[in-house]
Amino acid sequence: MGATQPLVTRVDFVGVPSTDLEQTVAFYEGTLGLRRSALVPDRGFAEFETDNLTLSAYVPTMMGREHRPNPNPIALHVADMDAARARLQAAGVAFSGDTLDTGVCFMSFFEDPDGNALMLHHRYAPRNPDS
Repeated sequence: MGATQPLVTRVDFVGVPSTDLEQTVAFYEGTLGLRRSALVPDRGFAEFETDNLTLSAYVPTMMGREHRPNPNPIALHVADMDAARARLQAAGVAFSGDTLDTGVCFMSFFEDPDGNALMLHHRYAPRNPDS
């Protein structure tokens, strides 16, 4: 029996629903400092790049869909948790509680202006493939 190609080969983008595209662009580009790679206001979307994933902000109501904020946080890697958190707090971002130390990583939870869950994430211990 020959090998078959996998059906899914990668994730192209993660959707980030928005009610106000201008506000979303200001937050992801200005506050978070992500590079904007697309902006099409008349179609209701903008895209922002990280090293390994595109965040695609879109206005669901312009696509015939209902707006529902994503309650599952997108983990945004940072090199220095304390510095990143302080920078965002200075920009007016409110965090949900203190930074969580899981024993392998730090996580700090917050939301974008539309209530989409986000987290700053910093892994400080190597992955253990056996766990």
